[in-house]
Amino acid sequence: MAEMIWNGVVTVYDFIMDNIVIINILFALIIVFFQRRSPQTVWTWLLLLYFIPILGFILYLVIGQDFHKSRMFKAKEIEGELKYAVRRQEETIYHKRLRLANPEMERFKDLILYNLEAGEAVLTDNNDIRIYTDGKAKFRALIEEMRQAKRYIHLQYYIIRNDELWQEIEKVLIEKAREGVEVRVLFDSMGCRTMKNKDWEHLENEGIQVAEFFPALLGKLQLRVNYRNHRKIVVIDGRIGFVGGFNVGREYLGRDEKFGYWRDTHLCIEGAAVTSLAVRFVLDWNYAAKENLFLEDTLFEIPQYVRHGRDPVQIISSGPDSQIKTIHDNYLRLIHSAKDHVYIQTPYFIPDDSILDALKIASRSGIDVRIMVPCKPDHPFVYWATYSYVGDMVAAGAKCYVYNNGFLHAKTVCVDGMVACVGTANMDIRSFGLNFEVNAVIYSERTVQKLERAFENDMTQCTHVTRKVYDERSLIIKGKEQFSRLLSPLL
Repeated sequence: MAEMIWNGVVTVYDFIMDNIVIINILFALIIVFFQRRSPQTVWTWLLLLYFIPILGFILYLVIGQDFHKSRMFKAKEIEGELKYAVRRQEETIYHKRLRLANPEMERFKDLILYNLEAGEAVLTDNNDIRIYTDGKAKFRALIEEMRQAKRYIHLQYYIIRNDELWQEIEKVLIEKAREGVEVRVLFDSMGCRTMKNKDWEHLENEGIQVAEFFPALLGKLQLRVNYRNHRKIVVIDGRIGFVGGFNVGREYLGRDEKFGYWRDTHLCIEGAAVTSLAVRFVLDWNYAAKENLFLEDTLFEIPQYVRHGRDPVQIISSGPDSQIKTIHDNYLRLIHSAKDHVYIQTPYFIPDDSILDALKIASRSGIDVRIMVPCKPDHPFVYWATYSYVGDMVAAGAKCYVYNNGFLHAKTVCVDGMVACVGTANMDIRSFGLNFEVNAVIYSERTVQKLERAFENDMTQCTHVTRKVYDERSLIIKGKEQFSRLLSPLL
């Protein structure tokens, strides 16, 4: 048996080697003529196929497939209702009949309209937002809110690890399921690859519904590195929703020696915006579970409860199922609209040309552009590519900082103390077009200034990357930067 397998491997290898030129030509034709890609990405793939044909061939099979084919998550049952709500709100804004409750909404009316048109993101203006920058506080709040669930808990994370944190969450989920609460858990196959089938079966045996996004083709073998569901959403009873950067694992509590303290940003939202998060979860769930939850109207009812409701919010999402890069365009529009300052926190800073140029123009125009990245890598190539783009921004006059108090994983963009975009999307090419992401756009001076104060507090634990500091980096680091930057369209 072993001999037969080995002979098969040898035969396949010989065939590839004998026909490598033809195979490369075929892939090159597919990349150039049959897929919509940026010229930069096309040339990167062509160079890889030419200079390292075998490895380039394997890499293309794993991460090179183009997924821009169809609208995976369209729900015909609610499409009409969504479009009606969007068009109605657009009309009221155009005719100035919508009560713009604060100066932030008036100033960024164009962005509100863009999100309505491109992303079908209805504006809600009666939300309360809590900000969590510490994992222990965030998960303590999440567990407490789950314990109060009466009707349902919808939980979606990119990464779930079977450690002490998940075991605590799992215990609450099981308790609520036994009480008759509908519990659904949606996970990404790649992000949760360390979980075992028996872990999910245990949940199902307790009456919890589980769905897997893009399952592995061969056991735990992941051949689809791109197009992962990077969203982190929890919706409880339609009353409260969580969205942001934290996944589920002990490192997010600061208990991993490699990363140390984990600095992230997560939002807890109460108000009508929770319904938008509920819709986003259900769209993902329907695709993964092959189920239609839109037939259950009770999942989208907005409960009556007391709240202050002072934070206007739009929930926006993007992914490779759509040609419109809603989150990317929001980042771009925010940068262009800045009159005083732009604060950015991101673990991966690999912008495309449009974002990079916008930031450079802003900085050279006297806008206070500040960018904060982590001091240590969780992905080496991504880290060194990030540092190379930081160098570009330093040369353009931006203030760039390296966070030293552990690992920075926050994904926030704040502009002029008036508007912010916070969620799961990094400032990188992968989040812009290859992963499924969700962000909240907040038009509230009160909340945005809290985010900016958190940024300014983080600056006290940062190294300021000046032009002198950057120019003094070693030859080895320069080499790592150049090589990683060459691969940046694929990272």
